[in-house]
Amino acid sequence: MSLYKDWEKLLNGQTKETIDEFWKEYSETEAKIYAYILLNHKEHLKGKVSDLVKKFECDKVIFTGFLDGVTTSLKNELDVSKIKMDSEIDLDIDFEKLYFNMHKADADYLWGLDEWNDVLSEEKRIEIYNEFRRSRTVHVEKKPGRNEPCPCGSGKKYKNCCGKRA
Repeated sequence: MSLYKDWEKLLNGQTKETIDEFWKEYSETEAKIYAYILLNHKEHLKGKVSDLVKKFECDKVIFTGFLDGVTTSLKNELDVSKIKMDSEIDLDIDFEKLYFNMHKADADYLWGLDEWNDVLSEEKRIEIYNEFRRSRTVHVEKKPGRNEPCPCGSGKKYKNCCGKRA
C-alpha cells in the first residue's frame, strides 16, 4: 500500500474518541516542519522521504499528510499519491501562496509562527490576509424590486416583464 493510501486510511479512520489526539499529533508535527522550513527559507527542503522522516522524528504517514497539505503551495507539482519511502523530493515553496493557504485552512498555529517574521514582512502578511478575506467575501447582485423598471430596458415594470420568468 502506498504512503498516500495509508494517510487517507489514517485520516478517514478517525473516530470521535481518537480525532482530537490525532489532530494534536499532526498539528505539532506540521508546526515543527514548517518552523524548520521558515527558518531555512532560502534553501529548498529536499532529500529522500525516509531521511526527512528521520530528520523531523515523525511518523512516515504523518509526514505524507504534511506533503499532501503543502503541495498546493509549491512552485512545482508533487504527486503525493506516488510517494514512497525511497522517493527523492524537492519542495520549492511559494511562501506567499503558503501563507494564503494557511489562512484558507484556518491554521492559526501555522500562520502565527514567529518564523514568518524573517520570510515575509508584516505589511506583506497583512496584504495577503486582506486578499484572503476578500476572496471569501460573497457579492450578491441587487435584484430589482417588483415595481421598479425592468433592467432589460423595455420600459415595463419588472413584475410585468423579466420578473414573470424569475
